[in-house]
Amino acid sequence: MSQPRLFLYVKEGCPWCAEAESFLRRHSLAYDKVDVISDAAAFARMREVSGQIKAPVMEFGEDREILADFGEDELAPFLRDRGVIT
Repeated sequence: MSQPRLFLYVKEGCPWCAEAESFLRRHSLAYDKVDVISDAAAFARMREVSGQIKAPVMEFGEDREILADFGEDELAPFLRDRGVIT
C-alpha cells in the first residue's frame, strides 16, 4: 500500500512550516510543498480548505482531510491516528 498524498502549504520564513517539513523529512514522508507566498492561487486554495490565512496547512489523503495552523505536537498524533507513522 502506498502512502496517502500529503500537500503541505507553507510560507517562506515561517518557523512552524520549517518544523513541519523537518518532521516529515525525519519520518521519510513524501509531500508536495506548496508555497503560498509565491503562488496566489495556492494561497486562495489554502484559505478555501482551511478557512484561514495561517500556515502551515496540510491536506491529507484521498478525502483531503485538513490539519491547519499546527505544530509538531498536533502533526504527530494526526499522522499516527491515520496510520502514517507509528
